[in-house]
Amino acid sequence: MTTEPATAMRVEVRKGAYRDSVALMRVTREVAAVPGVEAALVAMATDLNLGILADMGGVAPEGTGPDDLLIAARAADDAALASALATAETELAAMSAGGDGAAPADVPPRTLRTAARQAQAQGTPATLALVSVPGRYAAAEAFDALEAGLDVLVFSDNVPVEQEVALKRTAEELDRLVMGPDCGTAMVGGAGLGFANAVRPGPVGVVAASGTGAQQVMCLLDAAGVGTSHCLGVGGRDLSAAVGGASTRRALRMLDEDPGTERIVLVSKPPAPQVAEEVRRLAEGLRTPVHTVLAGTEGSDITAAVADVVAAAGGSVPRWPSWLPVQTPPGRTGALRGLFCGGTLAQEAAAVASGTLGPVAFGGDPAGPEAGGHLVIDFGDDAFTLDRPHPMIDPAARTERFAAELADPAVAAVLADVVLGHGAHPDPAAGLVEALAKADPRRPHAVVSLCGAAGDSQGRDEQAERLRRAGAEVYGSNSAAARRAAALAAGAEPA
Repeated sequence: MTTEPATAMRVEVRKGAYRDSVALMRVTREVAAVPGVEAALVAMATDLNLGILADMGGVAPEGTGPDDLLIAARAADDAALASALATAETELAAMSAGGDGAAPADVPPRTLRTAARQAQAQGTPATLALVSVPGRYAAAEAFDALEAGLDVLVFSDNVPVEQEVALKRTAEELDRLVMGPDCGTAMVGGAGLGFANAVRPGPVGVVAASGTGAQQVMCLLDAAGVGTSHCLGVGGRDLSAAVGGASTRRALRMLDEDPGTERIVLVSKPPAPQVAEEVRRLAEGLRTPVHTVLAGTEGSDITAAVADVVAAAGGSVPRWPSWLPVQTPPGRTGALRGLFCGGTLAQEAAAVASGTLGPVAFGGDPAGPEAGGHLVIDFGDDAFTLDRPHPMIDPAARTERFAAELADPAVAAVLADVVLGHGAHPDPAAGLVEALAKADPRRPHAVVSLCGAAGDSQGRDEQAERLRRAGAEVYGSNSAAARRAAALAAGAEPA
């Protein structure tokens, strides 16, 4: 089906042509970069994406649904439009040929179980499946992987908790591990999965009921010269009362049996008390020492926990990296606004800041500023990512709110995270730098928590330097950034 609502615009719909949403975002960026292209969209036809198409000035044919693929471009002239569509075809063909997560084109398997059988027949047996489909389909794919004899990482979010419980019960029966749902970060045998950083190998294993919490642990270890053996993400709900820590217990046992793991860090969002006690008893019975940090709870500090691990491993705790600006705005007291892409970093920041400022609200409407008070928002929460990319992939909504807070005279300090690594936006600092450049010189202070490793493709030091030149204070430790932002909101002197 094809419609052409404008001279230099074209909308194509391919019925039932499902593609991974993260891979399609890369295709959209390639098409948008074609000279003369004003807007581009290559995405599944969800309600959100149909709305984006309407904003572009396009209309999909009647009957288009979320299982259909949209290809749309608006360009300055017909030649640019033709070039855009050709680029889309080339990128989609590369996906079908085996790039960006698609199956090989010769005999493409239609299920994970078939793919596992093919790998076995080719002499390269698979052990792990990664599921990244809309949440309503994820459990079916994960069950298929488990029954094929695979461990499974469920990257998808918005999976009902009842399905998570059923998946993990089945995994226990089959002696398998389910990482997730909503498992944003893992590293197995040095291979990063989801959002993962380029960190050195080493003796510390990580079990994470959090995504950016795991990234912060591994990046700080890397900065201290200590490497990671494996990082097994288990999903943010694993230590809830409903799920009961099933994957956490399995992951701890797996790392305890790994000869390359000498210490384990368990990092989690606040757990259910009874589940935390059960996991604590299990950890005490393991041969491998376990260090636990519960981000977002009173007195918790991921950076301090990592320092303990480094010291226990015989290393030297470094001065964590920071980049301070040459020029900052004049100080003023007022509200703190924390705008985060990473949920665990957001929870830790709220907890740390409350030690200086008193109550800090957590949550909020990402559409517009709140009236007064200290506030931290997690833009990666499921409520904000339904049918839209995670902000670590596309930080546009967070960037818009950042600019709004810089213009609010009631705000004294704005705290934001920039998360680097595989899967993240190729230039996550760009939007913040642009907003700072456009802001009034009397704007609030800007403090950035930069979670990244020196080897990340985005260039940790380059990202930090651009933010520093734009006037932000930048810290490699999230707790240090939160503490500094809170102090500035309370009237501390500028850097």
